[in-house]
Amino acid sequence: MDRELFSEPVKAVEVGEKRISELVEAMRETAYQARSLGEVLRVWEEAIRAEDTVIFLGLAGSMSTAGQWKMVKWLIERRFVDVLVSTGANVTEDLVEAMGFRYWKGTPHVNDEELRAKRVYRFHDVFVRESDYIEMEMMLADFMRSLDSSKTYSSADLLFLLGRYLEERKVDGIVTSAYRKRVPVFVPAIVDSGFGVAYLLNRYRDKGFRILVDQFKDFEQIVTIKSRFSDSAAIFIGGGVPKDFIQLAAVSVDVLLSGDMLNTRPHRFAAQVTTDSPFWGGLSGATLEEAVSWGKESKQSLKAQCFCDATIALPLLTHALNEKFREGRRGPDLSWVFGDLIP
Repeated sequence: MDRELFSEPVKAVEVGEKRISELVEAMRETAYQARSLGEVLRVWEEAIRAEDTVIFLGLAGSMSTAGQWKMVKWLIERRFVDVLVSTGANVTEDLVEAMGFRYWKGTPHVNDEELRAKRVYRFHDVFVRESDYIEMEMMLADFMRSLDSSKTYSSADLLFLLGRYLEERKVDGIVTSAYRKRVPVFVPAIVDSGFGVAYLLNRYRDKGFRILVDQFKDFEQIVTIKSRFSDSAAIFIGGGVPKDFIQLAAVSVDVLLSGDMLNTRPHRFAAQVTTDSPFWGGLSGATLEEAVSWGKESKQSLKAQCFCDATIALPLLTHALNEKFREGRRGPDLSWVFGDLIP
């Protein structure tokens, strides 16, 4: 018998009294995506315990409309995340609920022309009143008008100032928590959100209105952050632009510091939850093993990838982390990223 092939048996999950963390750990001893989810938890745990390690979280899609945004806030508040890279949707659509409005259980089996006539937006099986969504966009427009138009901002700068603006108005969203914890939030495609509409509204109000967001400054900031730590962790909920933005930081540190385009600094830890498949060739489903060819991860990196709906995986992962790390994590001080924006 080949000892290497038959070294670890599959262990059936026993039904009984278990904490969530115990259940996810038991799933790691099974197979398929249950095992993969258990491995994702293990990677995140190891990153939390590691010293001189910065933890990046990539958050794709429109998760805030699906009841996921408070878990992201919690991850920031407990410092299980040091840097958030997100779609614009996640850090604006959470504000609908933070402002006191609601998302509603709906159905995809509906006449969408009737919804349009009733001024209701649909996210698959979630409804929101158009008027509530527009209130969020108008608040963003008012915030943008409060900015110094003579300055150029990265998206992290902009969202830090939005967090301060929301804190003063007691609107407790994702970026509000990030502002309090000095966690940088990058949105590399920020115009693809309520911010784009808010900008045009301000242009209609005032043809001279201008706000400059420098997305190249975004990239330099996140690469600089990675350069200051011995190790890094990349946790991806979904894929898309947030995933590649974090991955590219691993190949760009030495470009920034010395102009060297050949050497890379792979993430020591990497984990992803995605519903996309690798065989279509897109980055969202690309395996972390494929990333080794780019130097984004290495053969030695602790890696795990779970092909699962994030609305199933994220609640299990966050609750398991809560059980395992009751006191949270201190996390590195990244306030230097914001420079003179901090009074």
